[in-house]
Amino acid sequence: MRVGMPHMGNIYIPFKALFQRLNIDFVIPPVSNQRTLSLGVKYSPEGLCIPFKLTLGNLIEAAELGADTLLMPGGYGICRLGYYAKTQEQILHDLGYNVEMIQVGVSEKKLFGILEMIKHLSNNAPWSKIISAFRFGLTKLNALDKVERVVQKVRARERIKGTANHLFAKAVKAIDRADDYDTLKKVQTEYIDQLNQVAKFTQAQPLLVGIIGEFYVVLEPFSNLDIENELGKLGVEVRRRLFISEWTKFSLFLNPLGVNETDRIHKAALPYLKRDIGGDGWESVGEKVLHAKEYDGLVHLAPFTCMPEIIAQNIMPKTKEVIPVLTILCDEQLAKPGTLTRLEAFVDLLERKRRSKDRQQRVLV
Repeated sequence: MRVGMPHMGNIYIPFKALFQRLNIDFVIPPVSNQRTLSLGVKYSPEGLCIPFKLTLGNLIEAAELGADTLLMPGGYGICRLGYYAKTQEQILHDLGYNVEMIQVGVSEKKLFGILEMIKHLSNNAPWSKIISAFRFGLTKLNALDKVERVVQKVRARERIKGTANHLFAKAVKAIDRADDYDTLKKVQTEYIDQLNQVAKFTQAQPLLVGIIGEFYVVLEPFSNLDIENELGKLGVEVRRRLFISEWTKFSLFLNPLGVNETDRIHKAALPYLKRDIGGDGWESVGEKVLHAKEYDGLVHLAPFTCMPEIIAQNIMPKTKEVIPVLTILCDEQLAKPGTLTRLEAFVDLLERKRRSKDRQQRVLV
């Protein structure tokens, strides 16, 4: 058995650590690039969204490297993503690849459902070994996300643009290479310290912009033209609720307190949207309501043709909570020059809005 899976940010690193500890042969396709997208577009039905096309491209590249068992994130819910694994498996068979597709979803079994899937891939390894490997992969995932949160703050304040990105790339490689808990903790601490020591504009008060929208296009930089980095170059501090470590915590494990951030977001959306509409549409509306007073603006990322995000996009202008929202529809037609122009204009608008607000407050004083 040779296992492969599509990219979504740095998710391959914890899976690689997990599989190495269980002696599972794991194939990592190239990081998503133009060839990946071209393959996905070529063999996908035209009307399907960019998460389908890019993940299909990754799966084809994994099959080219000899993978015979492919993992596809998904679930059985309202979003079409729940049907993608079967459709992609059929496309791969039509292309001549003899592969088995396994859907990695969160069912009512939660954590145990994921562990059962791992046990199948590991040829029935002992539960103790599976849990140990899963725990180490989860620790790597947490380390990656903790470092990235610091990067988001530093990007907006650094004196030499690109310093935080350079350190983050080195941190990702070091976390990937770490093969025990002590080394992993040392790497995490070392790179967070280095990021905190980066030369910064100490008087900077960067704009705060929240990134909301559909899970895949928010987390996969290639699908959104690395929009967080581009905002950082413009001196904007990005805030993002979606981190895979947080999603794992609330999706796989039972919450003893009964309330989490997702529950708060759903409750905030209730005056405008009463139920789950699939994907992350409910969360997009709730995040706008919840963070309207906290952020200067929101960038709403949505795959073109994504019905849940189209619904959210049309609801958001009707809320009484007022905050500027820039919606960017992601697909293979999205071009960087036009997107950067829109981002620059949006940031200019937010800066003028903040200056106007500051003047009004000075007058009142």
